[in-house]
Amino acid sequence: MSTRSGRYARSPPSVLLAFDSFKGTLTAREACSAAADGIRDVAPKVRLHLQPLADGGEGSASVIADALGGSWVKTEATHPTGRTRRTADWLRLPDSSPPHPDAVVEMARASGLTLVAPSQRDPLRATSYGTGELLLAAARAGARRVWLTLGGSATVDGGTGAASALGWRFLDRAGRPIPPGGDGLRSLERIDPPARPLDARVTALHDVDHPLLGPRGAAAVFGPQKGAGPVEVDLLERGLERLADRITRDLGLDVSNLVGAGAAGGLGAGAVAFLGGSLEPGIDRIIDVTPFERLLGGADWVMTGEGRLDATSFRGKVVGAVAARAAAATVRLAVLAGDLALSPADVRERGVEWVAGLIGPAVPVAEARQDAARYLREAARSFAQERLV
Repeated sequence: MSTRSGRYARSPPSVLLAFDSFKGTLTAREACSAAADGIRDVAPKVRLHLQPLADGGEGSASVIADALGGSWVKTEATHPTGRTRRTADWLRLPDSSPPHPDAVVEMARASGLTLVAPSQRDPLRATSYGTGELLLAAARAGARRVWLTLGGSATVDGGTGAASALGWRFLDRAGRPIPPGGDGLRSLERIDPPARPLDARVTALHDVDHPLLGPRGAAAVFGPQKGAGPVEVDLLERGLERLADRITRDLGLDVSNLVGAGAAGGLGAGAVAFLGGSLEPGIDRIIDVTPFERLLGGADWVMTGEGRLDATSFRGKVVGAVAARAAAATVRLAVLAGDLALSPADVRERGVEWVAGLIGPAVPVAEARQDAARYLREAARSFAQERLV
């Protein structure tokens, strides 16, 4: 037992709850609150601190808003299916100065997978145009430093939809605009930049470190999550290859192997090529604007988690970042996830002392998703019984 645990006899232990969202079921704050309720059920004297986190994926803008304040600005934006328009919002931040941004645009709010019914998910045609509309609205409102968070997208269009909203033209051999979506990229012949570039400096915050192309790229890894079968994945890969080739030829940039270029269906690459932006790990930027490090310094345990715990959870995700910082601060680490895709031994090798998943033989996926808060609370209660009392 660590030296920190020796304090339990003198004062109640302190637990920092630092969850990511459980995609489509719980926000990061809801997950933190459910875990807190479970711990209080068993150990009411435990000192709890709730610090929702995000890594550039779904819910990132809300976490930033909690930390920095700001106001939400509603904007009409094109739905990822391209068939309708809806109200989305971006975050205007108050009187910020570098390194903080003036505005945050969360791709998931305009072009997110959760906005599309499962039966309508089609990355061959889904477009990121609505994300470009939010970027344009923020720039027109005076934002000059914009954080663009990349996770949770419904698209694999390499960011061409967002760029089209900003005046870029993607043309076929006949000089006609290519169709929106990933499938249209295969007919791309020429890229024409706008007369005026976006008047804002964009920092794209990626939640995965995947490149644009190849077996770890946007199509191969994330296409199936967005509704693509093997045939569609091949078509998407060929489209992204064509896009990367034309970016190199027409713009003089090689984006195919940039770390994070494959995030958000290739919008990571598009942010560099079409927005003149930089790519940075989202978790590092976001965690730095929160009081997480200060709270961690006074904690005996830190508990984190997300919807699915797998190998990628420890590469640029909230869980991996919390694990690294907990190890550096010698704070004990617990992980609660919706679905455990790693063995307990694999998890322990990464410094996790206690781990549990909500989904199991007694709790099917549909039931766990429908009542995620209750199952998370029960799992946190078990943690408290085993480790805090």
